Amino acid sequence: MTIAVRRTSLLLGMAIWRSSVQWWSFRSFVITLVAARTVTPLLGLFVWSAAVPGDTGITTYYVVLLAVQLMTVSYEHHTLASDIYGGDFAVELVKPRPVVLDLLGTNLALRFWHVMFGAPVIVAVALLADISLTGVDLLLALPAIVLAAGLRFVFTYTLALTAVWTQRAHGAVAMGETLIFLLGGTAAPLTFLPEPFRAAGAVLPFWSMLGAPAEIAAGNIDDVLEVYAVQLGWLAVTGLIAVLVWRRAVRRFTAFGG
Repeated sequence: MTIAVRRTSLLLGMAIWRSSVQWWSFRSFVITLVAARTVTPLLGLFVWSAAVPGDTGITTYYVVLLAVQLMTVSYEHHTLASDIYGGDFAVELVKPRPVVLDLLGTNLALRFWHVMFGAPVIVAVALLADISLTGVDLLLALPAIVLAAGLRFVFTYTLALTAVWTQRAHGAVAMGETLIFLLGGTAAPLTFLPEPFRAAGAVLPFWSMLGAPAEIAAGNIDDVLEVYAVQLGWLAVTGLIAVLVWRRAVRRFTAFGG
């Protein structure tokens, strides 16, 4: 391990620890956030369970989707965008480490607390719904969850950077969240959509951010490697876009706001 990698890992670890302690002091607020994030998967579970009674695949899918939702949640419109609007972004730019490390540390800390506080809900719903999961499907879903978490962070991070140009960054992120809800598998499982909508949805980035890991864990995907490939492709594309937007945003901020 090179010195640069070791230093980056140490800084990220410190950022995660610092943010975890900070958010623990706001645990009542975090619990409120967790409750808000559980609403849409639970509504999907109730609606589709009523529409297709007796289908264990639906209940399994939505219970896993609830877990994936909590593991991939991103709030960069409240962290990064708020720093830009409040002027704290200028302070972050002069610190001797990449700005993204603190943002990523906060992101991972919030996801940790979301899973911890949301675990009782997940377990309770899983027991009541009598879901059926296999160890193989869960293992296959793990890489997809990691890729979905990375993709959703980069996606939200990029939209939050629009705060440098506009006062409507929160709206931009909200639009992105709406697309994830509609096309990511929450409003309706992708496997229920007719062709060509199903094929189109499978190659869009929104399903890769949320529904793909849940479909794999539920055992609804035959070609798992193809799903990984789509996720990796979108992660590379969004990562490149994020870098380009970051560079332009920093130049604009230092010229007009810093």
